[in-house]
Amino acid sequence: MQSLSRLTLVLCCAWVLTILYGELIAYWVPLWTCSWPQLEEDLSSSSSIDRTEVKVAIVADPQLMDRTSLSLAPKSLALETAKFYTDLYMRRSFRSSILPFKPNLVIFLGDHFDGGPYLADQEWKESYNRFKHIFGLEAHGRYSDIQVYYLSGNHDIGYSNFHTQHPELPEPGWTLSMPLSSWEIPTIISHNSQPEYEPSFPQSSPLATQGLPEPVAKMQVIQRYEKEFGARNYRFSAGKLDFIVVDAQTLDGPKQGKETFLSWQFIKNISQADTVTPRVLLTHIPLYRPNDSLCGPHRSSSIINQRVSYAPPDQGIKYQNYLTKDTSDSLLHFIKPTLVLSGHDHDQCMVTHSTDFGSIVEHTLGTISWQQGNLYPSFMLLTARDSNTTGSTNPVSTNLCFLPMQTHIYIWYLFQFAFTLLLFFVWPTNGFTSFGRFAGFVSSVKSKWATMKEKTDEEDCEYDTIWDSEGSMHLIRKNKPRPVASLDVGVTGRGNAVLRSSAKKQTTHEQDASILVLETNIDMNVDKSEKMRQSRSKITRLVLRLIRVLRMVIIIAAVNVPLYMMLLFKDWIDR
Repeated sequence: MQSLSRLTLVLCCAWVLTILYGELIAYWVPLWTCSWPQLEEDLSSSSSIDRTEVKVAIVADPQLMDRTSLSLAPKSLALETAKFYTDLYMRRSFRSSILPFKPNLVIFLGDHFDGGPYLADQEWKESYNRFKHIFGLEAHGRYSDIQVYYLSGNHDIGYSNFHTQHPELPEPGWTLSMPLSSWEIPTIISHNSQPEYEPSFPQSSPLATQGLPEPVAKMQVIQRYEKEFGARNYRFSAGKLDFIVVDAQTLDGPKQGKETFLSWQFIKNISQADTVTPRVLLTHIPLYRPNDSLCGPHRSSSIINQRVSYAPPDQGIKYQNYLTKDTSDSLLHFIKPTLVLSGHDHDQCMVTHSTDFGSIVEHTLGTISWQQGNLYPSFMLLTARDSNTTGSTNPVSTNLCFLPMQTHIYIWYLFQFAFTLLLFFVWPTNGFTSFGRFAGFVSSVKSKWATMKEKTDEEDCEYDTIWDSEGSMHLIRKNKPRPVASLDVGVTGRGNAVLRSSAKKQTTHEQDASILVLETNIDMNVDKSEKMRQSRSKITRLVLRLIRVLRMVIIIAAVNVPLYMMLLFKDWIDR
């Protein structure tokens, strides 16, 4: 019993350490394994200007789960549990693994929600409040000075086909200087044939008077997104970098679509801006890449394939995993970025695009969520130059960082739980150190083996009859004779003696057989009774062993469950 108590104490401590690592320490590991990237310096430069740097943390595809996720029933226990643990993981990752790096600004690369375009206003508001709870920065906290920028994703506003099927009511005061049907998407060959655009849209516009399905008219997907997250096409500066944000979902849309026109018009205006500041292109949907392109060592899946689903003619796109080649080439031609950052793919990928003005690296970030098909969630740290210097060979540098592998942590929990039950079940009451019992067991085995061997020897021997001078008969055991040839059977005296011996022995065997039958019947009855008694004894021992296992598990749970719950509420409840 003392050995079992020591085992319980050891396993209890092991569970404490496991829970502390899986729920707390694992989120500190990125702080030890990742760091801000260093900008390359031109060693030949003798500039002594004091250089400062801008630090940017980049997150992709949170995709907060909702009633459209996992094909589970709304409000079901399975869905609510998955939502809670997914939200908890992202909140821990953001607050324990990313914010401690103290970035100057944070960029979200789109897909904040999972079913954003299809949620009613109240559902969308609930998802937005969850998003702010997970990623919101305290207004007066230690991270309140961090700026945050957002990109729109297909799970936030939908693809171009969604807007074609469900156009929104335009805001008053907006108009186009020429019909939408008369303009062309810019191309590399003729990129100056753009119509002039004036930011006004009157209520008398045809788009304002066309009928809308009742649910969509209430939702106003784009308007509610822009109200909370800001514009979908914009630019901002950080240090000596210009970040260009584009609404990638509309770029391959129908030419007569309003949203597609607005996005390309923004890109045209950027291309005409006279600036020498390096640019970073931010797009939710990655640029075109050939099938089976190499993505570097950090990608989980090796599959790269172009998948575009078009709606009926001039109805836009239903789904695409990468932008088309023409759109990608035009985007690079107009923006001329130094670096491209994208999301959407949920997996890590680094590709190099060849252009007329040099090679451009694109980093596709993996999702920050552990429920979006990537076992290795990640985020990116970006360092940008914050002063004009000639000593920098590259004004921007990036470093991909990985978050805890939550799926592996849960698998380890299950494995340790099964191992705990098994160990309690097979562990002897006095432990494995009872050498006396073990020695007794070995001695018993040896004794039984000797008895079995003696019986075997008796069966292998024959008995010879010897008559003494007084006429008494004696049986003497002798070894079983080897088979002899037929020529050796001619000795008459020996043959008569053997014949008499065989007759005597046959009589003895018949008597022994009758006694053996009687003893066998008695032994069978005894064996049945003994087997029933042993069976009841085994069931009793099994029940007692199960009760012992349950008791030990309850003891371990009494210590570790409160610790686990404390860590859950510590990370989930705002302080």
